[in-house]
Formats: sequence, structure tokens, C-alpha cells
Amino acid sequence: MAKEPYGNINLDLIREMSEAHGISGCEKEVSRVMKKYMAPICDEITYDHLGSIIGLKKGHLGPKIMIAGHMDEVGFLVRDIDENGFIHMLPVGGWWGHVLPAQTLYVTTATGKRYHGVVGSSAPHGLPKEVKEKVMKPIDLFLDLGVDNRQEVLDLGIQIGDMITPDTQFEVMNNPNYLMGKAWDDRLCAAAAIEVLERIQNDDITADVYAVGTVQEEVGLRGARTAANLIHPDIAIALDVTTAMDTPADQGTIQLGKGVVLSIMDAGIIGHKALLKEMEAICHDLNLDINYDMMTVGGTDADNIHKAYDGIICMTLSIPTRYMHSHRLIIHRKDYVQTVEAIAELCRRLDWDKYRALDQQFR
Repeated sequence: MAKEPYGNINLDLIREMSEAHGISGCEKEVSRVMKKYMAPICDEITYDHLGSIIGLKKGHLGPKIMIAGHMDEVGFLVRDIDENGFIHMLPVGGWWGHVLPAQTLYVTTATGKRYHGVVGSSAPHGLPKEVKEKVMKPIDLFLDLGVDNRQEVLDLGIQIGDMITPDTQFEVMNNPNYLMGKAWDDRLCAAAAIEVLERIQNDDITADVYAVGTVQEEVGLRGARTAANLIHPDIAIALDVTTAMDTPADQGTIQLGKGVVLSIMDAGIIGHKALLKEMEAICHDLNLDINYDMMTVGGTDADNIHKAYDGIICMTLSIPTRYMHSHRLIIHRKDYVQTVEAIAELCRRLDWDKYRALDQQFR
């Protein structure tokens, strides 16, 4: 019997977010997608000066809640073009060299034209054992555009500093609950912030709800800082992905299809204890599944948001994904849907009494 897809999601939104191209510092194409979907359901759309987009649904003079997902994906910049027309690349964000050889990438010029290329690879025949077992450095790889020389590349309008991104089409997998695409880190969560607004658009809420697509997360959580300073939220939820540990290559407790993941801590934040308890209560009330995540390395936008001004009540909710920071990642609809439902309910419940109760944690 064919599997039924879990819950209601906006597949068009998710597809467009995944297939948009935008590394750190080049997120405009992604923010345009977010604006397209937020405009009909927001009272106001603004930007910070780095390019983070902020959609506001106004409440009734209540606390401000910021829901942030970052728009940038890992990719590359054109670092050099050699005389034979091969492009040498500068990684933007974390890459493992072994996921790249023979994969196709796009170069986007300053005028928006896009050109296809393939990452060079070596045939295994006759390679010395020490070469086969050597860890590849992404900065040593090159992109082959299928041209004769450097001048041909320049004639295409490609310049030093142009963006390079994975060539991946969104796909619903054989079980429709599994979705594959690029840039789930963190376009999936930026889309989730929009879907929270869609869930509450007809609700009479007290809180002002800000859905934010932040920039430059992969290179230092930069947009989270500027957006938080612009909004000055009372409470914030950072949405990000976490590593699914349910494949033969990775074994652990975080698995696809298990529901909401509450992040207790990472390298840059210890989640606010009272907010964590509130999210647990919401999940229990809505019969949502609860999982917990703790990371000793890496972080999310929450790491910068919670330090804004005199401190923001803040934590991260995570959505598991397989094959992070590669061309193709896989996620599960249930995790996405339940995360959206939990945050939407927090937005409905948040008023000044609730805020003061959470704020008493350290008093």
C-alpha cells in the first residue's frame, strides 16, 4: 500500500526555496522567494542592512517573537580562472571534499546568467593507495565548464568572486514523506517560518510575530545579530537543521520522521530553560513527538540572537536531515509539520503574562 504524506505543507514554497541559489552574502534570490510568499499574509515586510528579510504579523500590543531560519546555503566563489579555463573555487561554508568530485555546479554571473560545470575528478585506475585514501581539500578542487581557455570563460561574463552553487532539483521520494533537495540547511527552516505565519494568519493573537530569513549564517551567524538588533524581540526561536543519525554511515538517536527536536544546547547557546519547558508542554498538549538534541560543535542563529541587547529568551528547534552540506539532502514531512505546529501554538499562547512567567526563570 502506498504511503500517505503526513500533514499539510506548501510543497511549492519548499521547492522554490530549495532550488533558489544563494550562498552567504548572495541571498537576494532567496529573499525574493520569501517575499513572494510572505507578502499576502504579513502586515509589514522590512530588511536589515545585510539583507535579512523580516515579515511581521501584528498582534495586539503583545510581546515580540522572532522566528528565524537562515537563507544562505554552502557553496563557493570563483577564486581564479586558469589559462585552460578551469575555475578554482573558494569554499563558502563547510564542505567535505569527498562529496564534490564529478558533481555538477552552477556559476552565476553578476548579471544573473547561470553556467553549468562539473567538478573535476580522477579515474581510479592506477591511483596510488595513498592518494585514494587521502582526504580531499575542497579548495584544491576545480570546476570544468567545458571550454578551451580562460578567455572563453571571461567572454561568458564570469568574473572572480561570482557565486557557485549545487545543481539539484527538488524531488519527492518513493515514500512521499521523504523530500530531497539542496539547501535544506537552512531553506527548509526559512520556509517553516513562513508556514507558521500561514497557520496563524486568521488567529486573533496578542504577540507580534516576526518571520525572519537571515543572511550569512554559514560564515558567522551575521544576519541573526543585525536582524535581532532591528527587531529587539522579547522571545526568539531559531530554526535550523540537525544531523540525522539513522543511516548505515551514522548511528544515533536523532532520526527522520520522529517529530519535534528541541535543542538543549550547542557550542554557542544553552537554550532558555523556561522556554524549553514551555515547548515541551505545547508538544504534549498537541500530541506531538518530542526529541532532544545536544551538540558540542557547531551552532545556529540562536547563538547570536540570545546575546542581543540585555539578553533574549531564546532556543533552537531543529529538523533532522541526512547528508548535510552536500548536493542532496533528505528530510521527512512529519518533522517539518510538527515543528511548524509547535511554533504556531507558541505564537498563539504568547502574551505578556506568559512572557513574564518565562522571564522569572532567573529571578
